[in-house]
Amino acid sequence: QMESEKSVFNLNCISASEFPLTDENFNQNEFSIKSKQLLKLLNKCKISFAVLIFTVFYKIFRYMKKIINTAKAPAPIGPYNQAVLLNNMLYTSGQIAINPETNELVLSNIKEETKMVMENLKAVLAAAEMGFENVIKTSIFISNMDNFAQINEVYGSYFTLDFPARETVEVACLPKNVNVEISVIAAK
Repeated sequence: QMESEKSVFNLNCISASEFPLTDENFNQNEFSIKSKQLLKLLNKCKISFAVLIFTVFYKIFRYMKKIINTAKAPAPIGPYNQAVLLNNMLYTSGQIAINPETNELVLSNIKEETKMVMENLKAVLAAAEMGFENVIKTSIFISNMDNFAQINEVYGSYFTLDFPARETVEVACLPKNVNVEISVIAAK
């Protein structure tokens, strides 16, 4: 058995090509097997333990998601979160015009409703240490396409220069019978 170990692990040092942990071949189920193989290699090679720790933690923690919630935006009204952060990408749930301080809908007019939606998104983005400058994609759902120009006017005032990609879709009905719902994807 010792001879076969020598033939498999006959290395002077470790390089990425000799023990790759790339996104394509990294599998959490195989993690413990690869870790044991790497430790055997470390016993035979002169490599910094810090490199091993960095590689392991990088691969494990970069795939962890973080739930984003803030009291400055409406609490979810179902089994979802305000946003999820994964690999520096933020995915927000759709926001509607609920005032987080009063928990009341803001439906006085379409511009005020859209402004409340955008302020709620602003609060969720801030909770993830981002702003509208980080937004790369938006989805706008509206109940009446005749309101598009007014919604677009308010929406556009929250962005400068580099506008995100976007789709705007008219739908038959939105939660709580609101007129507009918006979600965003943002990147750090």
